[in-house]
Amino acid sequence: MISEIEQETSDIDWFFTNGKEIGFVASSGGKLPNSISNKSLDEIKLLVDYFRSLPQKSEVSINPNLNQFIIPGTNKKSYLSYFIEMTEKGLFSFDKSVSNRFSDTNYHLVTKPMDPFQISDLPLEILKILTKTTIKGDIGLNLNVACFDNQ
Repeated sequence: MISEIEQETSDIDWFFTNGKEIGFVASSGGKLPNSISNKSLDEIKLLVDYFRSLPQKSEVSINPNLNQFIIPGTNKKSYLSYFIEMTEKGLFSFDKSVSNRFSDTNYHLVTKPMDPFQISDLPLEILKILTKTTIKGDIGLNLNVACFDNQ
């Protein structure tokens, strides 16, 4: 289990699905959904290692509204690099919309794949862990952690 102090002081990578596609989220010190904070760090590491090991499979589309979320003076190429890496594997990538505000549970889409990875291609061990964190409907431009805990 990941305590609120650990959540607030860490940038934890986590994943979710809509039952079809997969999203990747960089927590940036934000509150995690209960389905993530209740996982063991070993389960989270297993997902991170699995998805990072996938080959590149997709072209990437950058959110056209991204500039409204990037802090002025940020090196955009450096900021985008990890999100692009994960999206090239077919994952939708999100970042915290307001950094350093733990209680703000909003995230924004950074990059999306042109050829999304399909959940049906996952091995059973990964699928069992991933499907503990799901949303209904399409993966959009915005994401709120509260939507995972109210299902």
